Formats: sequence, C-alpha cells, structure tokens
Amino acid sequence: MEKLTYLSGFGNEFSTEDPRCPGALPVGQNNPQKCAYGLYAEQLSGSAFTAPRETNKRSWLYRIRPSVLHHPFKKTDRGLITHNWDDIPPNPNQMRWHPFDLPKGKKDFVQGLTTICGAGDPKGRHGVCIYVYTCNTSMAEDRCMYNSDGDFLIVPQQGPLLITTEFGRMKVDPNEICVIQQGMRFSVDVEGPSRGYVLEVFDGHFTLPCLGPIGANGLANPRDFLTPVAWFEDREVKQFTVISKYQGHLFSATQTHSPFDVVAWHGNYSPYKYNLSHFVTVNTVSVDHMDPSIFTVLTCQSTKPGVAIADFVIFPPRWGVADKTFRPPYYHRNCMSEFMGLIHGSYEAKEEGFRPGGATLHSMMTPHGPDADCFEKASNCDLKPQRVAEGTMAFMFESSLSMAVTKWASENKVDDTYFSCWQPLKKHFTGKRGDDEIGNTNNGDGPSKGKKKKTK
Repeated sequence: MEKLTYLSGFGNEFSTEDPRCPGALPVGQNNPQKCAYGLYAEQLSGSAFTAPRETNKRSWLYRIRPSVLHHPFKKTDRGLITHNWDDIPPNPNQMRWHPFDLPKGKKDFVQGLTTICGAGDPKGRHGVCIYVYTCNTSMAEDRCMYNSDGDFLIVPQQGPLLITTEFGRMKVDPNEICVIQQGMRFSVDVEGPSRGYVLEVFDGHFTLPCLGPIGANGLANPRDFLTPVAWFEDREVKQFTVISKYQGHLFSATQTHSPFDVVAWHGNYSPYKYNLSHFVTVNTVSVDHMDPSIFTVLTCQSTKPGVAIADFVIFPPRWGVADKTFRPPYYHRNCMSEFMGLIHGSYEAKEEGFRPGGATLHSMMTPHGPDADCFEKASNCDLKPQRVAEGTMAFMFESSLSMAVTKWASENKVDDTYFSCWQPLKKHFTGKRGDDEIGNTNNGDGPSKGKKKKTK
C-alpha cells in the first residue's frame, strides 16, 4: 500500500480533506445549507456541549452519506467480551499469565477480544476494562466496529495493525500504540497471526500527564502523536456490517455502503497513534529508585486530583546511574491495581517467567516486587552507569479501581507457580551492621554516614 501520512500533535484542532476533493471543507462555518460536492455535515461529540473549552471534544465530518443510514441494530454474539465482575469470587493473589495463544481457526480483531479483568460499569460511565486480542484474519472489507462505552487504547505485541477509521488510515506496529476514541468507526486488517493488549476507559478520554517541576518538555511530547489525514472510499456493497459495543454487549446493523466515506473533517476529536521509542525518559541522577509515575505516557484522570482511572505507563530502555541504591523496582504494596504486559525483551525485575505476550496482575494492596534472583544480583552488583531494559519494552495499565479477574482469565494460561519466584528470598538480618554496607542510618547525632569499606 502507499505510504500513509499524518498530522502531528496531541489534541490539536486539525483540518484535513482528501486531496481528491479540494475545497470540501466549508469556510467560516460548520453546517452550510449545502455542503461542497453534495456532502453531508455530521458532528461527532466526545464531550458534553457545555464542557469547559479546555476539555470540549468534537469534530465535524463531511461525508458522502450520514452515519444514520443503516438498518436497526440486533444483538450478536459477544464472544469472550464481558463486564460481569461477579462470575467468580475475588482473588487477591499475585497473578501471572503465560503468553496468550494465537488462534488456530480464522478469527478477526473483534472476535479475538477477550476480557481479562476490570471494574466498573459502562452504563454509569465509570470504570476500566482490560483485554487481550488474538487474531489472524483481517476484518472483512464489509465489516467495522465502534465503541459506545468508552475509548480503546490498543497495544500491539505481535504483528502490525492497519486500522481504517472514518478519519483516515493508520498503520500501528509493535512498539507503537493507538487510541480509538468513543464512537469512532474502525476496521482492523492484519498481515498474519497477531496479538496485543487493549485498555478501555469508560469515564473520559486520555490526556497527557501534567509535567509539574519537570518543566515544559519531556515524557511523551505532544508533537510525536500522529493523527491520520482524511481518506475516503465511495463504495456501495450488498451488505456492510457495523458492530456497536454498547453497555458491554455487541450489536450489529447492516447498510449498503462503506462507512469510511468521510471526504474531509476538522476538530479536536480524532484517533491517534504514538511510537513508544520517542518517549523522553527522566530519572534520578543521585540516589533512589523513582516512582513509576515518571514513565506515564497517557492518563485518564478521575474527579480526585492526581488520582487516575487509568494510567498507561511504559518501562523503556534507559540509563541507570543511581548511587548507593537498589536500582530495580522496590518492594511495594499499592492502593492502585497494576496490570503489566511485555511487548518484547525481558523485564528487569523478573527475567524468567514473564514473557512477551503474557501478563501479570498485582491487585490492590497485594505485595509484589523483584524476584529472589533479581534481589541478590542488584544488592551485590557494582553500581556503574548501565543501560537498563535494553531491547525491552514492558508496560503497565494502572488503575485506582480494584479490578476483578474474569472466569476465563482465571482458568486459562495462568502460571500457578508465580508465587514461587519470591520463595527463595532469604533472611539477611543479623542484628549487626556489616563492614560492606553503605547505609543511611542515623543515630540521632547528626547527618548519617555510611561505613567505608575496609581496604586491604
């Protein structure tokens, strides 16, 4: 296929028209009595009309036929998609899944969506849902989907995705992500067996995290987010199926034309993609392991200041230079739920067992941290500047909600031995300080001073 082009920026007011129809965008108004080329004007609202200007999301689409031109929706099989969090009793244990199997029979993106865990309810517009997708077949030329419940953040792990949307086309490779916001129709084509992860939020939309004292630049820079340019097809068919995810169920409607007939559009509500290798990492240059919030790419905030419905966090290749510090992630109990996946490579805190295409879940206040092997190595290594996570990309979906695991996820690909990675942790306490310790204890007589190593 031809090289795709994009518009640069996060949440920008974009204007774009397919070059085959110059002048398709109206000038000075949104809804003229007659649109150019005989098009229909249609607004897609991603927020309430009266939302504050800084959070108001909408786009105007100029299309060959309005999206209302379809037959009634009928309920259809939703496969392994569910928002029923009460199928099984809750499980507070640390959980790890082996890589999820690729399908043997033909399966497309929608058919391959499988709910792993989540919380909340789309009817109340509050909550999250985490899926894996496994597929090997493109959505047919005459099939698309949209999500009435919330936004999809898609993380390919194996195989690129060619995503056609009403706004244009995107190619999303592993180590890239994309966000398809609520209500946007899209279709996914694949080149072969494909696998990845999806984070769905019901409350609002993803935003860039506030940088605070970091300053004006760093982390995921706005200019690195890419939005597709307008592209359309004027294609009449015998039957095109539109799938709506609505209140956790799937419904299908048919029509006799392609919905990807938007000739031009403008606004600030659109799909976008981001290359994770462009993330600008910040970290300590003195001591201590910083909190993982410094690796946040996108966040969906709750009504409580600083508390996220969901954060998308990555652990990219970077330098580790902290002095007098246990450099891997610290042992932790958290008031948040932490779901982790691995795109490629090996995660520093657990080099064995946690594999690409698999996952872990550390539920609210459940202890977690480095395995025994990692602890011993990091406690005794020479603290020279070193590259961390070279050739690796792990990520985390973190939520302030207490997530429940589905029945399917509790019975499939579960690593029942996960707890054993911590069992070899030894007691090192002796009641006496060793000569080789570099401590920061304080006896109350002033600033602490670590003991120096004895020289031979």
